[in-house]
Amino acid sequence: MELKYKRILLKLSGEALAGEKKSGFDETVIASICGGIRKAHDQGVQIGIVVGGGNFWRGRSSGKMDRMDADKIGMLATVMNALAVKDALRQQGVPAVVMTSAVMPQVAETFTSDKAIAALEAGTIVVFGGGTGNPIFSTDTASALRALEISADAMLKATMVDGVYDKDPHKYPDAVRYETLTFTKVLDERLAVMDSTAASLCRDNDLPILVFDLGDPDNIARAACGEKVGTLVRE
Repeated sequence: MELKYKRILLKLSGEALAGEKKSGFDETVIASICGGIRKAHDQGVQIGIVVGGGNFWRGRSSGKMDRMDADKIGMLATVMNALAVKDALRQQGVPAVVMTSAVMPQVAETFTSDKAIAALEAGTIVVFGGGTGNPIFSTDTASALRALEISADAMLKATMVDGVYDKDPHKYPDAVRYETLTFTKVLDERLAVMDSTAASLCRDNDLPILVFDLGDPDNIARAACGEKVGTLVRE
């Protein structure tokens, strides 16, 4: 099948890696997610991945810790998740490498856009750890930034629902799902797609985002081929 998006940035939440355990790793769940990623890779899609850290760290839950320190712990959590995803991909025979925003040579390569693009063009999946390398910024913003740095055709945001709704579909049975949205509407109506910094980055640089359900990991390959899964956000 012909690809709609030849190069993608896939955003995974840390919670997705935990499954029903809610924290830490669920190796069966990670293997299933990576199976979906492998199918997209086998179709010829070049894939960069940003993973959140929420399965290990949710920031200043008590409100007492210094924000900068809390965010640095969160960045380290994303590195742990990146290593786990890389390992699971390699177990399935998929070449993968971790690149981090901070210099930690004993753990992973340090990110540069040139190195990442070269790896993608060679057929290697690149998993980005450490967020943007700065506190304050979310992994949504890191995903948008990395997508732009590797010249991705689209950012795919995996969630636990099948798209973007006008209100929480878990709480409101009359919630309406959008097939398409603009970033301006997302920002104006504060829809729960991503933080405003990430949405502005994507809008200003014409980067489309597809929000889809990771409950079926095959949706990753379907999305790359242009099938209608989830909600497409673009200006």
